[in-house]
Formats: sequence, C-alpha cells, structure tokens
Amino acid sequence: MILIMLAALTSACNDEKGPVSFTPEMASFSNEFDFDPLRGPVKVFSQTLLDEEGKVSKRVSGALSKEGCFDSLDLHDVENNTGVSLVLNANYYIDADTQEKRLRLQGKCQLAEYPSAGLTWETDDRGFVTAARGKDVEVTYRYDDEGYPLGKSTTSKDARLFISSTPSTVKGKKMDYTAVSTLNDKPLGKVKQSCDYDKHANPVACELRIVDESVSPAVERKYTIKNTIEYY
Repeated sequence: MILIMLAALTSACNDEKGPVSFTPEMASFSNEFDFDPLRGPVKVFSQTLLDEEGKVSKRVSGALSKEGCFDSLDLHDVENNTGVSLVLNANYYIDADTQEKRLRLQGKCQLAEYPSAGLTWETDDRGFVTAARGKDVEVTYRYDDEGYPLGKSTTSKDARLFISSTPSTVKGKKMDYTAVSTLNDKPLGKVKQSCDYDKHANPVACELRIVDESVSPAVERKYTIKNTIEYY
C-alpha cells in the first residue's frame, strides 16, 4: 500500500511539472526557418505541409544530437520550388550539395551569422536568438517562459511586418495557436492551428487554417501537417 501511494504521489508530481521547455536552439531555429518547435530528446523529425488536395506544399526535416544541436536541416518549399539542405561542419552549416559555408554558429550550435546576406543574430542570457540585424533590416523575436516563440517584428526601410502568436493555455497543447500578422499596421492575415499530440506534448498531426487578408475579399486556405518524430 505504501509503495502504491508513493507511486501515485510521484506520478502526481510529474504531472504538475508538465512538459519540458523548448531549448534555445529548437525555438530559435523554428522561429527563423518557419516550422513548429518540438520538445524533449528529439533525434530526427519531419514536418510535411499538405494542401487541400493532399499535395505536398512544404517539407522540413532535421536530425539532432543528444545535446539538442541540429546536425542537419532540410528545408524544401515545394510550391515555390526552393530549398536547401544544411549540414553541421565545425562552427558552420554548409550546403550539403555545394559544400558552401552558409551559416556561422556561435557557441556550440546557435545561429550567429548569415555571411552572404550580411545578417547577424543576437542572443539573450538564456541563449535564445532575440534579434537579427542587417544593413537594411532588423528583426526582433519574442518567447514565453517555456521558450515558445511568440512572434517577431521585421523592420526595413519602408516596411514593418509584425507577427504575433497566441498559444493555447491548455497544458501540453502549445501548438494549438492563433496568430495574426500586419504590414505597416494593416491586417495581412490570420492563422489558426489545432493538433493531436504524443506523450512528449509534440504535435503528430495538425489542421492549419490561413486567411489572407491582403486581398479583397479575403481568401482562406486549409492545410494539414503530418509529423514524424523519433526520440533518443
């Protein structure tokens, strides 16, 4: 009976702690490269965006070390026929096809500089990327206490793009969120997402609705997201 009570108490304590926070690398990379951040000891993952006809619109996949560093990251925008495969090499991410040095890192595995674009990233005391600065552009990023990306503000010479995300307050369902974007303070679009989750509070399947308010009348598009995740 005592053992049963102790087990119950331990389980209750674990439930109270809730899901683990997002790491600075996972949160910052997801913010910069536009994919849903994941929690816990992720080894490899993929996120595939499908349109209403079931066609692949976008795909992101990555492999991480046990320390949480991205060993590789593949980014493919099928709709616009663009993409890149990045591989960690010392303190750079190189292009897997051309071997060109694309991104320089700071510390062990955090973003520092995009040399060809003249862009540098800045981090806070926790290691999260909080700003990116270039000759004609400045970006600031926000996170909550768990490291969840709350949005970003991009300012150039004549434009200011603001994106704000509001996650669900239900424990373990951060990827159920709504987001709004404005361009020069004028509505640009709205996003709403709802997901099914695994035991790590990571999304395995999501429904995504995007409303484009930059046109009149507004246009709504619906997508599904299929995730595969392997853990250490």
